[in-house]
Amino acid sequence: MAKELLKTLSSSLVLPSVDCRAVSHLSAYFQKNLYKNFLNVEDPDMLQQMGNASEPHVFVINLQPVTRINELSTRKALLENDKIIGRFAKALQQLGGQSLAIYTARQPSGVPVELAATWYSRRQLMAVENKKNNDSYPPLKIYNGTQTCILFYATNFSLLLNQSIPINLTNRTFVSPNVNTASSDCQNTTNAILSLKYENPEDRIKVLEIRFIMSNKFYAGSARNWFTLDHIWILQDDRDIAKFNVSKISSPAEYSFHCQLVGTSSLYGATLIPDSDEAKKWEMVILEFQIQAFSAGNGTFSYASDCTTFFTPAIWMALVSSLILLWILTYGIHMVVHLTTNGRFDDPKDAALSVPQTE
Repeated sequence: MAKELLKTLSSSLVLPSVDCRAVSHLSAYFQKNLYKNFLNVEDPDMLQQMGNASEPHVFVINLQPVTRINELSTRKALLENDKIIGRFAKALQQLGGQSLAIYTARQPSGVPVELAATWYSRRQLMAVENKKNNDSYPPLKIYNGTQTCILFYATNFSLLLNQSIPINLTNRTFVSPNVNTASSDCQNTTNAILSLKYENPEDRIKVLEIRFIMSNKFYAGSARNWFTLDHIWILQDDRDIAKFNVSKISSPAEYSFHCQLVGTSSLYGATLIPDSDEAKKWEMVILEFQIQAFSAGNGTFSYASDCTTFFTPAIWMALVSSLILLWILTYGIHMVVHLTTNGRFDDPKDAALSVPQTE
């Protein structure tokens, strides 16, 4: 629908997507350098409130973020944006006069994932820091007084409620931080809570809080302390707490933990397991997840313990296949070595060969 409506306009131009940090300064740039008649609008009805329609105007229209968690949610979000574009196009036609409309999202809907990261082993990540991702924007830091006590980083932090309400928290958490962390607690060395509270993250949600509950324990078997992310809680408005148990997120206390994919799907490197009926309504996806608590005093991530173990499924498959082929080869060589031939052979020119029964 949007494409057909755009064709009916006097002119249109489609630009490639730009960095979300540049988009955040777009409104201020236009207002300062180009036009006085500038409107940053969220609803087509706002166009009717403008002044003189005969003068040129610039409208900045923010589309809703598209969280590509699954095909259904992506399709619904794109259809909603398509309806928004169609409504604005109709409103501009009815308005008349000269106008310039720029359709832009607040942030990118997807983050490219480095495929080579799937081949990193735990040993490699503990030896080499992944500095490439940390250069894009700094991690979220929680302080205990003036000392850093928790570090949190992700390239994409998204949720989906009831398979229909996508919520992308990446920009609010890291790019242009608009998150309340006052309820975070890291005052002792045995337990820590990372609390992320958002005001109106989505039109139908007033308050959303996400808590990462961690512990630090000594294990005699390894003779060292390990920190573990035990639970993740989601608190929405006055609803019951959505509780998730966390699997496979632990590392030595002096290291950080990294995993390429963390979420509610069982296919991810670290899985969030619903522990309440309310939790079954939520889906979560965190890309390039990295967290550190209890030993983050220098303000930067330590070496990372990765969720990918040294013996991956591919390695196990190769080892088993190699052992089967080696067994077949060994059996074949054994059979060839133990082959025997007759001591004598029948000659047609001589008398018939007689073989005693004892031979």
